[in-house]
This record gives sequence, C-alpha cells and structure tokens, in this order.
Amino acid sequence: MIVVVCPGQGSQTPGFLSPWLELDGVAERLAGYSDAAEVDLRLHGTESDADTIRDTRVAQPLIVAASLIAAEQLAARAGRRPDGVAGHSVGEIAALVTSGVIDESTGMRLVGIRGRAMADAAAQTPTGMSAVLGGDEQAVLARVAELDLSPANYNGGGQLVVAGALPALAALAEEPVKGTRVIPLQVAGAFHTSYMASAVAALREAVSSVSPADPSITLWTNRDGSVVDDGVTALTYLVDQVSSPVRWDLCMTSFADHGITGLIELAPAGALVGLAKRALRGVPSVAVKTPEDLDAAVELLNGAAA
Repeated sequence: MIVVVCPGQGSQTPGFLSPWLELDGVAERLAGYSDAAEVDLRLHGTESDADTIRDTRVAQPLIVAASLIAAEQLAARAGRRPDGVAGHSVGEIAALVTSGVIDESTGMRLVGIRGRAMADAAAQTPTGMSAVLGGDEQAVLARVAELDLSPANYNGGGQLVVAGALPALAALAEEPVKGTRVIPLQVAGAFHTSYMASAVAALREAVSSVSPADPSITLWTNRDGSVVDDGVTALTYLVDQVSSPVRWDLCMTSFADHGITGLIELAPAGALVGLAKRALRGVPSVAVKTPEDLDAAVELLNGAAA
C-alpha cells in the first residue's frame, strides 16, 4: 500500500512554486485556484518573502494548491492513483480532494475561508505554538497542563507541538521538561485549540452547502488516525480539527496497521517524510519538493503496483 500525505502549515518556502509553473497547464490551474481561494497564489508562490507567506491567510491556500498540483502531476505520470491519502492539519483539505470527497474548486474555496478565519481568530488574543522535542510524553503533557497550555499536534517521532498564551510558552522554554528542547514556532496563534472556536464556526457554515462524495481511495483522518468511509463524516472531522489536536502519530500507526509499503509526501514536502523516517522505519519514502522529484515518486508508486 502506497500512501500519499499532504503537508500542513510551515512547510512553505519563498519561491517554491516557481519550478512547478514551468509545467504545461499549471499556470492556468493555479489561476483557477487563486480565484477560488481569493489569494494571488502565483505572486505569493514565486515572489513573496518568508514573512508574507507565513501569514495564515496566504500560507494555507498556498500549501494546499501546491499539494493538488503535485498530486495531479503524480497521477498523470504514474497512470494510477495512490492506495490511500492523509493530510496533516490544513493538508487534510488536499487529502479530501485527492480522495474524491470534494472537488478542487471547493477545496480551494474552503481553504481560503479556513485561512482567513483562523487568522482572525488568532488576532483576538496573543497566543502561539512551540515544538517540544524529546523527553517523556506524559511528563511533557503534565507540565503543559500545569501551564494551562494545550497539546496541538501529536507528531510522533518524539515531537509534540503545544499551544496557548505567550507567557506560558515562555515559561515552558525557560524551564523545559527534563530531556526536552523547546522551539518557538513562527505562527500567528494557538491553532488546533479552543482559541480557534470562531474559525470552527466560520468553516462549519462554509461546508454546510457542500455535497460531498464518499472517498474513492482509503482516507485517514488526523482526528484519531482512523479510516473515514463517508464524505459527510470527513467534512465534519475537517471542521472539528481546527480546534482539536492533530493526531499524526495515530495516523502513522494506522498506516503501519494497514500494511504501508511506501510513503509519498506532496509539495511543499519534507516535514512528514522526516517524521515517517523515525516512526515508520524501513518504509521507503519520497518527498516531492520539486517536479524533479516526481520520477522517484512514480517509481515508488508503480513499483508497488508491479
């Protein structure tokens, strides 16, 4: 089983879309995505600096657009689709499109709304996120609870992202749990926590008019790592995860339980392959960062089908 994974916010870098725009039809596709998301994706994917594309309103549509472009190119070159798909945080929108639950235009419309709503929610109260690397997870969670912080991303491989008030995050960094390293993340606020309640409401209203299809390939949810069999549930989970922790650790465990034989991370790739190398040891993986990486991804995908 070859699983394709779609990255989340923070994976974007300045100019990363430039090589993709050299491919036939990509510029036109990106223009349509820009209209749906109400964001100039060509500008931000080729010219904007790191600070500009860190803006949640820009970053989320940019990342999903890149994943969808890479997914289309991979399927066209391989002549087949992957066996399964999952997305980390906002990457779950790309996963729903890839699995056939929603179409591209709907996905880009939703990610535009999601990015704007989460940015607005983050602006209400100064909050942030930090990655905690290493240490005993239960000890980290106990300290997080003491500081009134919340676990936001259980990334596996010894990485937990926590979120909440800035003074509490500073206290965690000043007195880290034994055996851990705390790294502040350059994000606008405490995503995947109760601070995002208003964004949940906005996205729920946006999906109320969507008529989803059931997934046509295996689709995992980062709610709890389970397989989702129907489109209505997939959309419900997509809305709920805005204020709930991302359980990527459970997704990787579920990949293993389903007999994963290879993993392909779509653009802008790198982070999820890194986590997989620690949590899914021995499973071949390819990070599709540029079109040049597609050959290796096709080889992995078609090698599984041989």
